[in-house]
Amino acid sequence: MKTTENQRSGSVCNLPTEPDYSGVTIIELEPEAQVADFNAAKQLADNKAETLLESAMLLSFHDGDKGFDSPQHGDECHAGSPIPAYIDYALSHDATLKIDIEKGRFIFFYLAV
Repeated sequence: MKTTENQRSGSVCNLPTEPDYSGVTIIELEPEAQVADFNAAKQLADNKAETLLESAMLLSFHDGDKGFDSPQHGDECHAGSPIPAYIDYALSHDATLKIDIEKGRFIFFYLAV
C-alpha cells in the first residue's frame, strides 16, 4: 500500500494513498430502474447487507446526489488525505461489506454483527 506523509499539529502522519479493501466484500448494484433517492438506495443496501451478513450495522455512507458523506471528518491526520473520511472510517472500523449503487452514486459500508 502506498503512503504519503502529512504534517499536522507538529506530527507526521503516514496516510495511505488508496484504500485497502482486503477482507471487504464489494457488491456493485445497477438496478434496472434508477434509484429514486438516498432513502431508496439505503433500503436496497440494507436489504442486501442483511441477506449477506444476517445482522449488519451501517458504518458509513456516501450520498452522491447531495454530495454528503458520513462521517464527514476523519482524525487530524486525515485532512488532505486522498481517501475520503467515510471510507477511512469504515475500513478502520473493520467494515466487511461495501455496497456501491449506480457506480458510486450511493456507497454504504457495513460491519457484520
